[in-house]
Amino acid sequence: MNIERLAQISVIVIGTIALFSALNTLESIFAPLALALMAGVVMSPVTDFGEQRGFPPVIGALTGLTVTLGLLTGLGLVFYPLMAQLVDQAPKVWFDMQDTIRLLKSMLGDLSDMGNSVTAAVSPSTTTPNATANEGVALPSITDALMVAPAIVSQTLIFAGALFFFLLTRTQIYNWAALKLSNPGERAQTALKLRNAERYVARYFGTITLINIALGFCVGTVLQVLGMPGAALWGVVAFLLNFVVYLGPAIIAIALTFAGVAVFDGSMTLAPMGAYLTLNAIEAQFITPTLVGRNMAVNPLLVFLALVFGIWLWGPIGGIVAIPFLIWVLVLNGALLAPKPTTQT
Repeated sequence: MNIERLAQISVIVIGTIALFSALNTLESIFAPLALALMAGVVMSPVTDFGEQRGFPPVIGALTGLTVTLGLLTGLGLVFYPLMAQLVDQAPKVWFDMQDTIRLLKSMLGDLSDMGNSVTAAVSPSTTTPNATANEGVALPSITDALMVAPAIVSQTLIFAGALFFFLLTRTQIYNWAALKLSNPGERAQTALKLRNAERYVARYFGTITLINIALGFCVGTVLQVLGMPGAALWGVVAFLLNFVVYLGPAIIAIALTFAGVAVFDGSMTLAPMGAYLTLNAIEAQFITPTLVGRNMAVNPLLVFLALVFGIWLWGPIGGIVAIPFLIWVLVLNGALLAPKPTTQT
């Protein structure tokens, strides 16, 4: 009996490892598919709104697809000038950081001799590699861009097609899943759980979106008051990256630190980062718990593990998909309250 149980566990473990290995290997296919499914769940209120007013399902699916692609295109257009600005300011940031390091070294008088000796010992072995490295740096060519373009186009088509057909047939998909995954007497309840999980994720994402919009507006306003160039773009970035919990705010804080060094002098170099961390702390500790509510609270350890696993599996796309998928699974398992209290017992 123990041997049979051990064999079952071994099969499950091997199957799980094989599944995740396949998901990781076929990232170019499964990552846009997963992103499309999560986007479809989030955009489901749009299709429901159209169907409730008598429009055909295809109209709602096309509307959801158009809105999603329009938002993604707009985000790309917003990100491009900010990234170009950061690249242009990179040399100044590097030199300013060197000045700051020199200032700190001068304040540590007792360690200056040790620093000089270490520099003298290291410099002979580092000058030659730096020279060769500078000679070997090559910018991406047009050929490199053309090689990447088909992959981007194919993943975009996979995302758009999966999103459209999911929005168009998601009711049939839920009914089919309930038919295959539950007993005959529980099929209606299983289908209702799937719809409730969809509503829950959509409501959660909508609430978080409104919170992040307010955070982005406050960040942009405060940075504008501080005199930060491109404050509005920084607000948009704060809005976007706040969807990636933990990691997103950390990235913004580091980026604002470098940007502050490039723009300001003295103690003002840390003002943008400090202002952002203050606003983010207010949002995370007070605003989100108040608006989201205790019934939507998720264990921080589960959130962190899901985020780490998603990023390991599919990179940034995995980080975006991880939290909605976690919430969806928790609602199906009854670990979170469903948005429709009629299903509660």
